[in-house]
Amino acid sequence: MAEIPTKIRIIPYTDKEVKKKDKEVKEYIVPVNPEHYSLRYKVKYDIKPAQGSHGVKERFISSMPEELKLDFIVDGTNTIYGYKYSDESKKTVPEQIQHFKSVVYDMSGKMHQPRLLKIMGLGIQQKGKGDVTYDGILTDLQITYTLFNPNGEPLRAKISATFLDYLETRRRVLEENKKSPDLTHLSKVVDSDKLPLMSHTMYDDPSYYLEVAKVNDLTNFRELTVGQELIFPPIQKSAK
Repeated sequence: MAEIPTKIRIIPYTDKEVKKKDKEVKEYIVPVNPEHYSLRYKVKYDIKPAQGSHGVKERFISSMPEELKLDFIVDGTNTIYGYKYSDESKKTVPEQIQHFKSVVYDMSGKMHQPRLLKIMGLGIQQKGKGDVTYDGILTDLQITYTLFNPNGEPLRAKISATFLDYLETRRRVLEENKKSPDLTHLSKVVDSDKLPLMSHTMYDDPSYYLEVAKVNDLTNFRELTVGQELIFPPIQKSAK
């Protein structure tokens, strides 16, 4: 008997700690594992023209949360090898897609947002941990129908889904909410904002506004633009 391959599983959760499984929606098992998937890592810089030259200068802001992209096929022809091991083979293509959407895209009545997810079976290895589970939230979903029967009913579709590392995102939000003086923060200017007031909000001390102006290359700290993003550096690096 042929060995049944390990399938990628997407398990829905309904709590911010990703510990309580959603009992209203059945987990989704990818019928046939994709030939490839991708992990994306991004680093964010603040890039500005360098004063007195034609070059630019960059300032590191943060490493962005990891993104996972899965591309796989849903099929209704039963001609793709491996589909016979999947419960999805008993469903039409629209039913398979609806099941997938119910897990990753549809709103949870308990959370009032799409569900939090554990994605297992990716084969990502970390020393001492074995296969790593990816905890994510859906950020992008594209469904492309590629094959139809004579009546126009879809027989095959390609799903492209992108997920953002939820736990890393949550950690960053918690750190920002603490307004730790040891972290670099970004803040957008809103109407009536003044730099001393923003410094007071960030550091509990308005006198750091001159250092903030210096870090952001502000020639006139009294003229802020609504929507402008300002960098607030770690306080131990600021000189009062």
